[in-house]
Amino acid sequence: MVENHEAEGKRWQDVRSAYRTHLPNLSLILHPWNLLDSVRQTATEVEHRLRSEVIALETLIATHGLPAKDDTLTKVRKQLAGVSALIDFWWQRVERDLEDISLSSSWKHWVDELLLPMMYWQEQRSRTRCPGQKTQLALALQAIQEECERHPCTGRLGPEVLADWKGWAADHAKAFQRASSAVEGRNSSLSPMQHNHRGLPTRHYPGWTVLHNFDGRASDGTTPASRFFRREFPDLFENV
Repeated sequence: MVENHEAEGKRWQDVRSAYRTHLPNLSLILHPWNLLDSVRQTATEVEHRLRSEVIALETLIATHGLPAKDDTLTKVRKQLAGVSALIDFWWQRVERDLEDISLSSSWKHWVDELLLPMMYWQEQRSRTRCPGQKTQLALALQAIQEECERHPCTGRLGPEVLADWKGWAADHAKAFQRASSAVEGRNSSLSPMQHNHRGLPTRHYPGWTVLHNFDGRASDGTTPASRFFRREFPDLFENV
């Protein structure tokens, strides 16, 4: 009987381990570059990889008779295309910024495959609080930093020019928001208010939206509106 219980306990430990492997992958996949080799990704590739992880979770649930949350899985599947589209949208914004600069193929490769991912992994590492994910991001950052330092284009730039390029790339890295409105942003701030107050009057929504976008400040003092439009706005309450 003890051996049977030990075997059953080992099986459920393996199930838990498999679940905790697939779940973080949903987060680690959603980047403009592949975390393993810093190769540029498209929205189609990201969506395909995300769907594969969702299918793996569904298979795990069905195989081991776990209580299935069909509504949750259905909601996740519906969001995959929209969330993945953020990748192409972000790349379009980068390309639009580079339209006025005539870059050769080597310089374009340096910007897209070295400079941008280096500043992006650096930004993502500072954001995440999960030790395991932070370690993976640190490894990706170290690899791309070493490759960037060895690249001929890096050595041809003066310190001030290189700092300007890094600042430009860092601004784009900060602009990439991976979270959906269900967990971050205006809907997130309104959801607990709805719950705590048992519903908000409809006329309050525009006010809370303005407060969140123009007065909700991050640790660096910027607001969602200033980050999105990339310009400063007058102080909300002084302006009113």
